[in-house]
Amino acid sequence: MAGRRYSDADLVWDKLKVGTPLRLERDMDNKYDPNAVAIMLDMPIKGTGKAESYLLGFIPRAENYELAMLLESGWNEVFNCIVSRIDEDADFEHQILVTIRVNRKVQEKKDK
Repeated sequence: MAGRRYSDADLVWDKLKVGTPLRLERDMDNKYDPNAVAIMLDMPIKGTGKAESYLLGFIPRAENYELAMLLESGWNEVFNCIVSRIDEDADFEHQILVTIRVNRKVQEKKDK
């Protein structure tokens, strides 16, 4: 994960566990990377039905082009992103590792 040093991760560190669901968000206004894809954690605000979003970092520049194009095309719901490893002793860029999977389409069975 890139940009961890400049993220909100320290604010929610105690909430991050392996398997924690995350959200990918296209960052069109990023002045450092035109294909930036942010990795976000949404935390519910008790009693409001709303959530507060925290930036955990970014998909590394060398790996983000195709993902950025798919997100721009409206394919946000196709991806499942989770925390796959947490290592607080690693350097900042490697403290939080994520796994991104493409959700499988479940086909409905037709009655004969």
